[in-house]
Amino acid sequence: MSEPIDLQATFIPNDGEFFRVKLALEIAIEQVVKEPGCIRYELTEATEAKLVLTEQWASQEDLDTHSKGTAVQDLNESLSALLAEPVKLVKL
Repeated sequence: MSEPIDLQATFIPNDGEFFRVKLALEIAIEQVVKEPGCIRYELTEATEAKLVLTEQWASQEDLDTHSKGTAVQDLNESLSALLAEPVKLVKL
């Protein structure tokens, strides 16, 4: 059995876009927590300057499936004009 995969994604909103970014993330969270292999997918920090999403997946396969899924595609599309810089994804 594989070890869980832990990730942290940091989102830097454009000025004045914090609430729209937060809403887009909240919508995605509702969908993603139902995905197979999702152990944790939650906002762990939310300030005007940045939002941090902490993720844990049961396996690399589950993470790969999630990464190609519609929830991620929809989120990326929603955030395309709202972020000051690309999402920073770090494996913990």
